[in-house]
Amino acid sequence: MRFTPVKTLAAAAVFFAFAGAAQAADVQCEIKRPVNFGGMNWESNLVLVDVERFIMEKGYGCKTETLPTETLPALAALERGDLDINTEIWLNSVAEPWDRAEKTGKVKRIGDLYMGAEGWYIPRYTAERLPELKSAADLPKFKDKFKDPEEPGKGRFYGCPAGWGCEITSNNLFHALKLDDTYTLYSPGTGAAQKAALMSAYKRKQNVVFYYWSPTPLVGSMDLVKLDMPPYDAEKHKCLTSPKCAKPEPSAYPDNPVFTAVNTKFSEEAPKLTEFLSKVSVPLPVINETLAHMEESGDEANAVAKWFLKNKPDVWTKWVPADVAGRVQSAL
Repeated sequence: MRFTPVKTLAAAAVFFAFAGAAQAADVQCEIKRPVNFGGMNWESNLVLVDVERFIMEKGYGCKTETLPTETLPALAALERGDLDINTEIWLNSVAEPWDRAEKTGKVKRIGDLYMGAEGWYIPRYTAERLPELKSAADLPKFKDKFKDPEEPGKGRFYGCPAGWGCEITSNNLFHALKLDDTYTLYSPGTGAAQKAALMSAYKRKQNVVFYYWSPTPLVGSMDLVKLDMPPYDAEKHKCLTSPKCAKPEPSAYPDNPVFTAVNTKFSEEAPKLTEFLSKVSVPLPVINETLAHMEESGDEANAVAKWFLKNKPDVWTKWVPADVAGRVQSAL
């Protein structure tokens, strides 16, 4: 007899699981076709798109698809209506194209995800070894602590990967801080090469100084200290972002608002889905933790999305009504 309560609980669990599945099957999506997401290839976007897709499919009864694309083509596709949702737009990277698209009335900014960041970093163990190194302007005094293996008389600074948009600003800032005489500006050939070099140095507790952005798995998985920069100045920064900046002057990176945008027609056809998307917001420490889990586990984005949904209900259940949250949790 003492096992009866366990059996009763098990039966109840089975009942509620079937009830949840039936409830999910009964719910009808607002639109009858698949909802199209833009699939950009960086980790935070991959994970957040899969989080939103899981919620839409299990909580709202929708069918969804991800269409692989890049930043500017995705914006054009959103404007045309080929995409319904662009989950993660970094405003500073597309300020002018976004402004033009928004003025057409065909796209809408509906929710702020988090504030992205860029900066120059050193590991915390380096900061503890070199307590006087506080700012990027201090770097010349410590060139011997960051020796370039190919040019030992100088330090090595790891800039943005070659060919990326951030390379222009990173390189101009390097020259503005007058580091040419004391450091080599090393631009890795790919993002993967940059990440591998930095992870290798970090694991071996080597001193390293570098440009990076967040949220990313690397920043999430490392204990880093951001070097101070001169105060942000809009005009100086504008020049730093130009390949033709004749006299670069140092300025801190500005905060980079990251937001969700939808096609305007989609927002009219699917007000409940749009309301959900407008509430999607993730604290930066949480997205960094999520991406650190991705780095450490080696899991694909869809598995990391489920990890997030299982482990961060205090974050995502605020985005949706209770009945939607219940269906999502039953499906996990």
